[in-house]
Amino acid sequence: MIITGISDEAGKDIKTQIKAHKQLGWSALELRLHNGINVSTTDFSDSDFDKIRKTIEENEITVTGFGSAIGNWSRPIRGDFQKDIDDLKIAAKRMQILGTKFIRTMTWVPDEDDMLYSKNEAIRRYKELVKIAEDTGIFIAHENCTGWGGLKPENMIELKETVDSPNLKLLYDTGNVAAHGDDPWTFFTGMRNNIDYVHIKDSTIKKGDKQEFRYVGEGEALVKDILTVLIKEDNYDGVISIEPHVSQIVHESGNTPSEEEMFSSYVKYGKMLESIISSL
Repeated sequence: MIITGISDEAGKDIKTQIKAHKQLGWSALELRLHNGINVSTTDFSDSDFDKIRKTIEENEITVTGFGSAIGNWSRPIRGDFQKDIDDLKIAAKRMQILGTKFIRTMTWVPDEDDMLYSKNEAIRRYKELVKIAEDTGIFIAHENCTGWGGLKPENMIELKETVDSPNLKLLYDTGNVAAHGDDPWTFFTGMRNNIDYVHIKDSTIKKGDKQEFRYVGEGEALVKDILTVLIKEDNYDGVISIEPHVSQIVHESGNTPSEEEMFSSYVKYGKMLESIISSL
């Protein structure tokens, strides 16, 4: 089992991110943003990637996954799919350089007036994306978040079975379920035995527009209960990666925590998760 985290929630630059992970005693990180730019997009230059690659390698850190923007909350299902294809191709090259296997994806902002189109188009697009994954030896990890695929556990399973590729995996985020107003236990049991990668968030169960993220174990996402089943009963031995959202929610404007708040809350969150896992 590897305990790690989406490191940009600890700090904006890669050196600060590595510092937080070393303070936690972690030798791996999940890579998403460096100075506000997603490393797995065409917006991040090859020269900048080479710089952070050197820093990562010099510190003897491994990278468990890339947190891509493919299909995420900023990209509508009726938008330009070529951007996702281009991102995956450049991300795959960078993942090969770092020896990274997993890249997090979603199924685009759906057309609420035509959910059948949203479903069929998401499946069509994933069938194209997995071809790139198969050719480059990486795994696309679909997360229960934005898009048709993340609405219900049944949709997650249907996406995986319909696309039918060994290079499509499922990523379970504990906090997204509660944050979206759904029942955590029902969603988890619906996905059970189909989970290949785990993100840890905790939140209250959304009521109306009220959505609050909390320190792990202090929300209503049943994190400890779910981890108990995953680890003790299902023998899960993969990646468990924190995405605290307690001081920084990257897609919400107006959230400007200080660097000290980001760093300290991230380290605190990591220690709290380790305590929960140790108690199991």
